[in-house]
Amino acid sequence: MNSLLAAGIALAVLSGLMNGTFTLPMRYLGKWSWENVWTVFVVVACVMMPVVMFFATVTHPFAVLSAAPARAEVIAIITGFTWGFGAVMFGQGVSALGISMGNTLVLAISASLGSFLPMLILAPERLRQPQGQIIMLGTVVAMAGIGCCGYAGILRERSEPEHQDAPREMVGAARPLWAGLLLCSGAGLLSAGFNIGYSFSQGILATAVRLGNGPFAGSNAIWLLVLISGAISNLGFCAYLFRKNRSWSNFTRPEVAPFYGLAILMGLLWSGSIFAYGAAAPKLGRLGPAIGWPISLTAGLLTANFCGLLAGEWKLAQRSARRWMIVGLAILVCSIAVLGWSSSKG
Repeated sequence: MNSLLAAGIALAVLSGLMNGTFTLPMRYLGKWSWENVWTVFVVVACVMMPVVMFFATVTHPFAVLSAAPARAEVIAIITGFTWGFGAVMFGQGVSALGISMGNTLVLAISASLGSFLPMLILAPERLRQPQGQIIMLGTVVAMAGIGCCGYAGILRERSEPEHQDAPREMVGAARPLWAGLLLCSGAGLLSAGFNIGYSFSQGILATAVRLGNGPFAGSNAIWLLVLISGAISNLGFCAYLFRKNRSWSNFTRPEVAPFYGLAILMGLLWSGSIFAYGAAAPKLGRLGPAIGWPISLTAGLLTANFCGLLAGEWKLAQRSARRWMIVGLAILVCSIAVLGWSSSKG
């Protein structure tokens, strides 16, 4: 059992590592329009990969979808469609604020809603038990660390001089700070529905297991519905931007192969993080979504801040901003340890 829990924690951390790095290619796609990048990313991450994983891992796939509770499937579709708009806001927000600050704000809100609600829904009686109390403690510690990182990002924005004439490396148009903050806040609120949808759709997983599949295959059945419905809202917004900006021709510009490669890499990293999380949650017991979600998000935040540092997002920041970032990251490491410990108390 201990080895199973350790594997679940490791997969949740791996999920966060991939989630934290998938936005890094955006830093080097400034010569392509945002909608071109996001379309390739969404097609790979939310259409191709879910379909491949579903048919590759689920035995009798159509029987599983036919026998699964209709309520669970509707919830998966609705929450996925809603999450899609959060993903659009996330992509626009990271483009505006950068990898470090954008991820910080989104993950802060998503962690608070996406962790507590599954625990309240799946096992509210455990709130007063040691495991539930440790989960709450770990989440509070994570929120404190995320707050420190967010404050560091604000100090960075205040301290950096404006370079209006400098070429923009990040994909997408420049936006004022307040617009980026609103986009990332909205992304965090809507992105919490991603884990909530997974938690409410466990009937699909149970049906898949009953028909001879493993929990990982059952999770892939959930992701198929969530991600494809999320792709609809994402691609719908991209279609609007293609018409508005007349940027469809960017796909056929000379020497765009590297752009395709980076956008596909984004899709593979992000979808890999989702499937790694889907493999982690069943190994963490009944409260898998409540434990695995904050671990994955916190690991993702650590990685995103590190990627932002490598990309030079902090090179013009004052020393106080960097200190707050280091303090926040140290607190987040502690939160991962606390949340990992909580899984042994179930």
